[in-house]
Amino acid sequence: MNKEDVPLSKRDFERALGDLVKQARADTASPGSYRSEACVRCYDCMFTNSSTDCFKCTYCTDCESCSDCTHCHSATNCHDSSYCQHAVNCNKSSYLIHCSNCYECVFCFGCVGLVKKEFHILNHPFPRSTYFKLVAELKEALGLK
Repeated sequence: MNKEDVPLSKRDFERALGDLVKQARADTASPGSYRSEACVRCYDCMFTNSSTDCFKCTYCTDCESCSDCTHCHSATNCHDSSYCQHAVNCNKSSYLIHCSNCYECVFCFGCVGLVKKEFHILNHPFPRSTYFKLVAELKEALGLK
């Protein structure tokens, strides 16, 4: 494309951009991925299944728009995290279950908006031993593995 071909009106630019988005969404390939199944637009992922728009994820399942995650399940928009389940918008965290908007957290269950916390349930801290007992009961009550 030459600079003369760039649409300079708002309407023409937005139409051209929309066409590019549609074209990108139509491509379902997952280049660079290894042993990943039923993935759509997952790049450089390994052993990742049933995920969409992920990048460099390993052993993830049912994830969407995640990057550099490992062993996550049903996570959305999580980055540089591991062993997160049903997490949304969490970054640099591990062992989160049903959490959202958490950053650098470890072992949290049902938490929202925490930063650098560990062993929390519903945003309240618990001693390590109590945390694991309560999580076991919660998992059973909620039918989680």
